[in-house]
Amino acid sequence: MPTPPASCVIPGCAAPVSRPDLLPLCTEHLASAAELHAQRFGTPDLLPVPCVLCGSRLGVRFPSGWACAVCEWPHGEVPDGELPPPRVDVVYYLRFRDRVKIGTTSNPRQRFAAIRHEELLAFERGDRRVEQRRHGEFADERQGTSEWFDLSDRLRAHIDVLAGGVDPWDRWRRWVAEATAVR
Repeated sequence: MPTPPASCVIPGCAAPVSRPDLLPLCTEHLASAAELHAQRFGTPDLLPVPCVLCGSRLGVRFPSGWACAVCEWPHGEVPDGELPPPRVDVVYYLRFRDRVKIGTTSNPRQRFAAIRHEELLAFERGDRRVEQRRHGEFADERQGTSEWFDLSDRLRAHIDVLAGGVDPWDRWRRWVAEATAVR
């Protein structure tokens, strides 16, 4: 004997359900639920223009307007140009050949211009204390008393976890955007 078609779980509604295994709602109630979800949580979409803070094109559209999906800056708002940029301290990992420099800065572009390197591997939020912890953690790989370390499997694994498959500059822009938005 074939099973009867499933019906909507909303009391008083006997309309058929196309996918009871996913969500046992009829088309009308499913559309209402989707609309309520969009009003509360927004709808992912591309921003009309890149975010003024982080440059991302990923956005979330709400009935009240757009927000950047990366840094949550409201689309259309302009940061106060009279305020200085926020300070965001980071520990950086720069590679030159088979060595890695572990250092700290709040202005990475300026700092990196003064350091010979081939690749930025990762950023990590933190100041001198975090940098000193990393120097201690990887003391066995350290080259003398410098901030350069041999690129061991252990150090590579740490950097891979920090990077998480994300472009370090995207991460940096997000942190700066978040710090700006908090002000």
